[in-house]
Amino acid sequence: MNRRKFLTLAASATAVATAKAVGAVSFKRQEKEKEEFVGVLIDTTRCIGCRQCEIACAEVNQLPVPKPGEDEGLTRTRDTSPEQFTVVNAFNTEKGKVFVKKQCLHCWQPACAAACPSNAMEKTPQGPVIWHPDRCLGCRYCMLACPFNIPKFEYFSPNPRIRKCTMCFSRLEEGKIPACVAACPMDALQFGKKRELMEIARSRIYNNPDRYVRHIYGEYEAGGTGWLYLAGVPFEQLGFRTDLGTETFPDYTREFLYAVPLVDILLPSVLYGIWELTKQKGGK
Repeated sequence: MNRRKFLTLAASATAVATAKAVGAVSFKRQEKEKEEFVGVLIDTTRCIGCRQCEIACAEVNQLPVPKPGEDEGLTRTRDTSPEQFTVVNAFNTEKGKVFVKKQCLHCWQPACAAACPSNAMEKTPQGPVIWHPDRCLGCRYCMLACPFNIPKFEYFSPNPRIRKCTMCFSRLEEGKIPACVAACPMDALQFGKKRELMEIARSRIYNNPDRYVRHIYGEYEAGGTGWLYLAGVPFEQLGFRTDLGTETFPDYTREFLYAVPLVDILLPSVLYGIWELTKQKGGK
């Protein structure tokens, strides 16, 4: 291969890669919000810390059932785990003790699903983010990508899985509501479409300005989440991340991902051309 052929090959590869990248940039992703995703509104001012949601979640998902009152679960701040998809924590705030339920927030554009190379983590048309064991490569990129530190890996299992709340997706397909919502005795959890839940949340804040802070957590955080929270104190007092911004996390890496085809296509051609030129010089 002479220099002219090499330059022609490189130029052709650049043109193809550029066209592919431009096509990717111009492609408009579907607006999933039009699908009327479902979610849950959590009113922390109503939660009494009974942890019935934890029990219901464990029973439905065949996990170890917690024993409120015996395990001292509210004496420490707990995280979700492969054995517990939801936990209730107690926080001492300016208005006294507040109980907060924690689980997967089922983001509108989840970072875990965007980071998954095999589509094992999927945002369903109904809204829940679920995991497909038959697709998983075990890379655990979903764990690194999640801003809420939710997906958990079964490190000590002979057949490890990624574990997290699925919003009781199988129950939703049967026409039922999530088990935790059904088990709550104080109506602190409400299931429905996000648009309707937002209306309920705004109405509560408007009608009870002294009871709630003027902030619906999950409306905009990380681009919006399926689980929404109301509170009577600032959310940083309840262990929430308040540094996420309103941009979806996949947006932060989109430009990088669009550049990947350029590297995939152009780099092999360049390296091959350099190898050919080096071979020709070595043969003289």
